[in-house]
Amino acid sequence: MLQPQCIFMPKPGDYPQIIEVWEESVRATHDFLPDSYIEILKHLLLTQYLDAVSLFCIRGPNQKISGFAGASLGKLEMLFLGPEYRGQGLGKLLLDYALEHFDARELDVNEQNTQAVGFYLKQGFEVVGRTEEDGLGQPFPILRMRLADDE
Repeated sequence: MLQPQCIFMPKPGDYPQIIEVWEESVRATHDFLPDSYIEILKHLLLTQYLDAVSLFCIRGPNQKISGFAGASLGKLEMLFLGPEYRGQGLGKLLLDYALEHFDARELDVNEQNTQAVGFYLKQGFEVVGRTEEDGLGQPFPILRMRLADDE
């Protein structure tokens, strides 16, 4: 069982490793996205999205970043794990950190990423809205979720 060292706030020098985790995660869970769109998102992640959130990461015993998340204004904006680290409690650890330190009680998730939707439902989130397009206007439906005990 993987025992994470700790959650930490990354520096820009950690971004290449974060981008690597993101791409491995997306390619493992977002099989509905074409390669060209993944490349667009990767560029936006590096040039805009990572700096727009309070970013935090987790390292495994090998000191490699195994997952990361970002929150802003009470919303979980991103949470990604390297595929080899899924199912070990790290997603819950990152989500709990986002809730405790950033009050991130809302999030958006690709409807077609059924594994992520299932994870958030299991963690007590419920679907409160849906859009036909993602934030860039592409035909990838987004579910808005909120912790079930929130009004």
